[in-house]
Amino acid sequence: MTISTVNSYSYATSSSSTGSSSSTLGLTSSDFLSLMLTQLQNQNPLDPTDTDTYLDRMVSYASYDTQTEISEQLSSIASSVSQMISGSGLGYLGQTVEAYGNTTTLADGAATWGYSLESTASEVTITIYDESGKSVWSGAGETGAGSHYFSWDGITSSGTQLEDGGSYTISVTATDASGNDVSGSTTVIGKVTGIDVDNGSSVLKIGDASVLVGNILTIRAA
Repeated sequence: MTISTVNSYSYATSSSSTGSSSSTLGLTSSDFLSLMLTQLQNQNPLDPTDTDTYLDRMVSYASYDTQTEISEQLSSIASSVSQMISGSGLGYLGQTVEAYGNTTTLADGAATWGYSLESTASEVTITIYDESGKSVWSGAGETGAGSHYFSWDGITSSGTQLEDGGSYTISVTATDASGNDVSGSTTVIGKVTGIDVDNGSSVLKIGDASVLVGNILTIRAA
């Protein structure tokens, strides 16, 4: 069974939604004015509170209320900007990421993929294809259940060293001892070098290859 035959851009996408939360102050402007009115109504008529004191309180609260409103607005703006950056993929620029897909770029003499097997396989065959669909390398892969990583040095099966650049696609075929297919998935690993927008969706560029923001799994340490 071929674990993955689609490119990284058209791989199944995922979406995420960010919930918003709001907090409210325990004392509103109406509450404050009600408290002041109650205090005025119940104060000692023989020893009333000084008018200047009430004015100071009102000015202080008005200032506090304004600052609180500004703070809440700034928090809302910051949250919106954060969501925009996350959704646009700007935060991934320059980062090395791992994402669902199978097409990446040969850079610095290496192209790296990951693949996972749902169960142990008896035989795993890895094949690398160039942009024209021609097989340039083929060999055996690790057979254990779980995640594996494969780095190709750009040397073809005939011994030719390919230059950096261009997109290469991995195909992983896995079977068990009975010849049955073993299910799994593939990932691509590379540094995000740019961002495009296609039909309203942000597309990250890993060299010449493309990955949807929704397909990002992790940001890997440099």
